[in-house]
Amino acid sequence: MRILIHAGFHKTGTTTMQKTLRANRKVLRPCRIVLRPDMVALCEAARAYSVSRSQTDLALIQYEAASLAESWGTETADVVLSSEDLSGHMPGRRGLTTYDATPRIMRALTQAIAAALPNAEQVLYFTTRAADPWLRSCYVQHLRATRITLSAAEYAARMAASADLDGIVAQVAAAVPGIRVVAQPLEGCTTPLGPLAPLLDVLGIAPETLNSRPPENTSPPPGLTDAMLALNRSDLSDADWRVARDALKREDF
Repeated sequence: MRILIHAGFHKTGTTTMQKTLRANRKVLRPCRIVLRPDMVALCEAARAYSVSRSQTDLALIQYEAASLAESWGTETADVVLSSEDLSGHMPGRRGLTTYDATPRIMRALTQAIAAALPNAEQVLYFTTRAADPWLRSCYVQHLRATRITLSAAEYAARMAASADLDGIVAQVAAAVPGIRVVAQPLEGCTTPLGPLAPLLDVLGIAPETLNSRPPENTSPPPGLTDAMLALNRSDLSDADWRVARDALKREDF
């Protein structure tokens, strides 16, 4: 039994990957696909720990991971877990400036699964992205969800350290000795399946057996980005701002 854990990072093609996995569940059988709705408690525990760094939240990660692994019983089919929230909150949220909690989250997660399923092989899979486009994509995501008032350039300068995704992957590898850690740059994924294709290679699944999906959460036109920033900087009350923001979102922001 192999357990492949795709734990992030945010804004690296993860939504498209997960929707493709969901759409191809029948094709991928007997491989079990576990997405965020199937492990909400574990994802929330990881996000909570990324902010609190408390032993209580770390123990909750281990508890939820062990409970999830035990629910698979004596199965021998491969399992794929995929959610960027397993890496914690996206930098820029809740005062976080990097993914520096991710190595400890991955150690707790893999240790709990190993205790529950000692004969299973675990693989950690991370999708990464070049710094400039990743920072830009994160900025747009924050514009969609929060009342951020920084310009894109100001955000990139303030959050530059958060873009060292390869450095975090290296820290994860050091935190989980004996477990294979795979990093896949988004820029190196040129097939319609994007970063899902290398994941399928790890599993030994032929990519041509899956139906691809168009990219999700793509960047909006510059005009909409400028409009959202102006809206965030306006004097609108929070309630009126939410109404106006939702109207912009309906324009494919």
